[in-house]
Amino acid sequence: MDVPRSVHDAVIESVEDILKKPMEESFSNDVLHPSLTKKEKIEAEAKKIKAVLQSFAPESHDQVLQTFVKCLFQQQNKSRLYFLCNVLESLVENNTISAKPVSDHLLAYEGLTFKDQLHWRATFNTLRNIVGGVHYKEARDLLKIVLEKCQEKEGCNTSAGDHATALIQIDESLKVIEYILDRNACLLPGYFAVNEITKVCGGTTAWPHWGLGKLLSDYINSFNFAAQMVSICGRSRLLPVVGHSVSTNNVWRLNTNTLSFMLNGPLPYEKDLTDPQTGLMRYVLQQPYSREMASNMLGLNKQTKQRCEALENQLVDQVVMAIEKCEESNSQDGNGENAQLLWQHLSSQLIYFVLFQFASFPHMVTSLYEKLNGKNLKKGRDHLMWVLLQFISGSIQKNSLADFLPVMKLYDLLYSDSEVIPIPDVNSAHCTHAFAGTCIWIHINKKAQGDHVKLHRPIPFALNDHMEFLRQTLQLKNLMLNDFKVALLCNAYSTDTNCFSVPMGHLLESIYGNNKTTTLLPGNVVASSPIKPLSMSLLDSLTVHAKMSLIHSIVSRVIKLAKSKSSVALAPALVKTYSRLLVYTEIESLGIKGFISQLLPTVFSSNAIGILHTLLEMFSYRMHHIQIHYRVQLLTYLNSMANIQQANQNQLHLCVETTALRLITSLGSAEVQPHLSRLSSEPKGILAGESEELNRVFVLTIARAMHITGADSFSTNWAKDILLSVMQSTPLGWPTATLQCFPTSLSDFFNQTPVAKEDKNLLRKMVETEYKKWKSMANENDIIAHFSMQGIPPLFLCIIWKNLIEENRVTPTAYKVLDRLGPRALSNHLRTFVDFLVVEVALQSQNITRYVEAVNDMIWKCNIITIDRLILCLVLRNMDSKESNIRFLLTQLILIQCKDFKQRVQDFVKDNSPEHWQTTNCHEKHMNFHRIYPEKFFFEGIQDMNSPIQHQYLPVYFGNVCLRFLPVFDVAIHRLIETPAVHKVLENILQEIGRLFKFHDRPITYLYNTYYYYEKLLADRPVLKRRLLQTIASAFSDIRPRNWCLTDAYLMYLERGHDEIEWMPDSDYYLKIVGRLSDTITGKSPPPFPECDWRFNEFPNPAAHALYVSCVELMALPVSSQVVGSALLDVCLKSSCQIPRNEIMSWMNAVGLILTSLPELCWWSVLSDQIVKTLQSQELVNLGNSSSSNLFEKLNFKKSHAAYAERDCSSLLCLCHAIWHHAGIGQLSLLPVFLKDRIKPMIKREDQFIYVCHLVGPFLQRLHGERTRSLLDLTVELYQILLNVDKASEHLHLMDPISDFLYHIKYMFVGDGVKAETENVIRNLRPALQLRLRFISHISVE
Repeated sequence: MDVPRSVHDAVIESVEDILKKPMEESFSNDVLHPSLTKKEKIEAEAKKIKAVLQSFAPESHDQVLQTFVKCLFQQQNKSRLYFLCNVLESLVENNTISAKPVSDHLLAYEGLTFKDQLHWRATFNTLRNIVGGVHYKEARDLLKIVLEKCQEKEGCNTSAGDHATALIQIDESLKVIEYILDRNACLLPGYFAVNEITKVCGGTTAWPHWGLGKLLSDYINSFNFAAQMVSICGRSRLLPVVGHSVSTNNVWRLNTNTLSFMLNGPLPYEKDLTDPQTGLMRYVLQQPYSREMASNMLGLNKQTKQRCEALENQLVDQVVMAIEKCEESNSQDGNGENAQLLWQHLSSQLIYFVLFQFASFPHMVTSLYEKLNGKNLKKGRDHLMWVLLQFISGSIQKNSLADFLPVMKLYDLLYSDSEVIPIPDVNSAHCTHAFAGTCIWIHINKKAQGDHVKLHRPIPFALNDHMEFLRQTLQLKNLMLNDFKVALLCNAYSTDTNCFSVPMGHLLESIYGNNKTTTLLPGNVVASSPIKPLSMSLLDSLTVHAKMSLIHSIVSRVIKLAKSKSSVALAPALVKTYSRLLVYTEIESLGIKGFISQLLPTVFSSNAIGILHTLLEMFSYRMHHIQIHYRVQLLTYLNSMANIQQANQNQLHLCVETTALRLITSLGSAEVQPHLSRLSSEPKGILAGESEELNRVFVLTIARAMHITGADSFSTNWAKDILLSVMQSTPLGWPTATLQCFPTSLSDFFNQTPVAKEDKNLLRKMVETEYKKWKSMANENDIIAHFSMQGIPPLFLCIIWKNLIEENRVTPTAYKVLDRLGPRALSNHLRTFVDFLVVEVALQSQNITRYVEAVNDMIWKCNIITIDRLILCLVLRNMDSKESNIRFLLTQLILIQCKDFKQRVQDFVKDNSPEHWQTTNCHEKHMNFHRIYPEKFFFEGIQDMNSPIQHQYLPVYFGNVCLRFLPVFDVAIHRLIETPAVHKVLENILQEIGRLFKFHDRPITYLYNTYYYYEKLLADRPVLKRRLLQTIASAFSDIRPRNWCLTDAYLMYLERGHDEIEWMPDSDYYLKIVGRLSDTITGKSPPPFPECDWRFNEFPNPAAHALYVSCVELMALPVSSQVVGSALLDVCLKSSCQIPRNEIMSWMNAVGLILTSLPELCWWSVLSDQIVKTLQSQELVNLGNSSSSNLFEKLNFKKSHAAYAERDCSSLLCLCHAIWHHAGIGQLSLLPVFLKDRIKPMIKREDQFIYVCHLVGPFLQRLHGERTRSLLDLTVELYQILLNVDKASEHLHLMDPISDFLYHIKYMFVGDGVKAETENVIRNLRPALQLRLRFISHISVE
């Protein structure tokens, strides 16, 4: 029996058989040879190897190959070696074996090194001959291995590229690589190849041998065109507006470690895109309220502790630049208000990022030392130490002493050993900064003592007098708050309990009172007596640690009083100081977070409704820049509270509804969808269970947000879930005028779910029937029982009104019924009363004056209803045509015909200021107004004095009927705008009480939303547009500088006569508008707008203010929106000669911000027309006729602009990028439709297609992340356009860049998402394009 041969033996035998020389070859000169060609010999020998392969199972084939390759590398004779290589090639050619395993075994053989020239050349020669047969993914792997082999280190750390004698070997390798990279051969997508080259060679310190280097660099550079087509022109110069620009998507996302843009794919992007974007990061960090955006940009998460060194370095640079700015300042110490706000901002940023461990404090201090060393910067020294003190005082007790010892090196750098620093003026707030260095030393020394560590150095000589001053001041018995000594002691000793209690005790006593004296609040409510809060300058002078101690003490006291059911209300000074402390973002955990999560629930559970009322008042009238999740949390809490019996108290119920109304109307358009969509599965928490008015306003807010953000153009399921819940709680019908303004999805929803209107004739009959009962019933108990019974029609206010009409009085029994009903039930009665009132006026209009007088009596004399609830209900009822006009006429008569409300508004506006943080006598003015116009929240008109009913008045610290009316005013104005027939009514109301906007906390935002949402309605009503803006401007005329929001040109327009509405602004006007925003964003000095304290401003920073006031003014112009849009485009397209050349990108950035913040009607069609015009221009034809490199060079705005060779087409391209970069996803999602309807029918040339790729290419990444459906549609349109170009063009010169671009789309974004559509297109393209795109479609190309 034969023993089976092993694989190794079989291969060896076959190779020996192939290589042995026959006997006759020894007598080659005398013997006649068979007439076989070389090829036939090779094929014959290959059959022997084939026989070996067939004799073994397929799983052994790999071993056969491995043994054969080993035999091949053992050959030292060139002819034998090459003969075996030819045999291998033959096996591949005849499909006996595939090329991939042959290539793998050849390259994997350990003996293959550049020093073995013979085998290296033979190997790569064989690879060159067989590589054409590999699959495209195998070609990619082969390229990777070849490149790595050429980079392989051996011996003395040399590689083939390093070795001086490797040129011949490299030439052989080069042939393989050349063939793989040959675009005409199309062995693999070039996109794969450039990816492998980048991975293997891009990160190495030594680029491959120059022979390879040139080939590889040329190949990578051939992708410059594709990279350009997907890059945003001037992206590194585009800046966001913090608080406006969307920060949660990837538009502004940076690499956490390098601060470079997050770019897709291995393309050779321009250097300014791959460099660290320190300018962008620095700009964002400089803006107030930017920490959330900065965190999102860097992908930082509070739940994941992650140190970010790049952010750390930026924070250090911010501090160093601020110090250098102090040095450059003319003032000796840079102690102006703006400088103080700058350092407050820096300390807030440092605390936040270090607290969440995104930055390391000791590393930052060390870095500060290194960057300041040798610079001799002394003017900003005090401010620097103040910033460090903020963190040190609050964290030194919880952390190791070693974390703070690096600060000691700063003392050596900043303080002299020969000069004592004099004591600063303690009457100036700056003294707290001057003492900061001494305070830090005290805290570190205290920590060292507690850790039983001895500091091996005394306090710096320069600070000796400061230290002695603090010690002496601490011994004083009668400290006053008329200077900053108390603040100094708090800052110095906040970590020393014994010493800290003294100065903190002074602060607390000044706002708590001594429990011996009291003061009266409106409604004769008794409160503790201190009325003056701690000033902002004093609070600003306290360290964060001291402020945290202060707010903790206040909260503890409020909770204690709430639990003890104290009959004495909180001191006004305490309430107002607490509200001021809540503006400090650095104490958020004890501040607003504690307010919402701890204090409110505790107070409510203690049934301390007086304090609860106070907290809600604070939120309504004294809170600023509260984050959206806290506001939604409070809204949910209020809605749950409204259904509990304790809240069914007139004054508290009114306060809860007013607070909820303010919360809903204040929701930013960009905030609604992201936050409410999270709650859409359980929306009842954010909806008012029984309040139809609040739910109506909620729907109106959703409509406004969807319209402004363009959310209606994509998924609205989240809104539908909320609307269904609304309809379950309070079925809503809407007037036709309102529905016409709704986004399509909302109007469709309400049209599909109609709500039956009540029969007005039936209503009148029911009222008449109940009124007869009222007149006929004699027993008071029966009357009260009947009319307060649950389930009967809510008609009692109608009865009271009729009683006033007929008898001009309200009986004591009626008041008892009202008291039994309670405010929650009375809301339903109010809705019925409004419907009844409108019906009565419609039928008996001659009696309207008497009817309105009776309503006013119910408001002002009888205190049965409040004007704000009545007007809110009146303007929100579902009424059409004549009824609607009547309700708005009634609104006008109630508000301004009767002097009661109008006089209150006039006096309140005249005597009060909204800038409460700067006012010292707010409480006196508040009390004075309530003395003149006392508010009654109960039906006390002519009650029986012996009545057992006792009403509890709740403390009022801020509010009044005027302030309560403001959110109602907002709603009323919008309803009036929707009905053009009553626009004159609106103008009359604005004329009389519009000055109340002086106390609106978001007047510009309200105007912006109004102009944007009603853009179509207001388009042909320039008088009303002007009146709206004039109302706001004049309301603030006595407290704001002239140029606080409007340009001089528009102010002059406002000063014209009422009928002089014609005005066509020239190009200079638009230049100034855009330039003003550009200068604000870039921080030009002096700034275009007056400086202010942004903590109390409507907007979080100057750029946000500049953007919104610009948009408001532009939307208020008496010209069509298209004219405005065209003029703004022309600023950069036609007036660029008036813009400094080095600022052109900043101006384009400003234009992009403005246009994308305006309604699409203003700019989308104008921009579309401009693009179409450019695509049809002769300029583009001329560029297309030039070389391909010239076309791309001219379309590169940055390069052409630098060479003074920019073209109109490149300027428009760059401007489009700036615009769409700032656009919302709702606006960007219009691109596929634009391509389909406007672009596809006209594109016939290759240069046009390249221009379109430049237009849309940079935004594929954004669509991929936010709107995949639009991305897929856009991709399909691009292929369809390419097909049109292919059919219309005789020659295509840019097939490779086009192919690279399409492969980028496939591999980075769509994958096989549009496989069927693209295959249909590629199948119909010319063969050369089919060949290049065959890996997308997998169509076999002959």
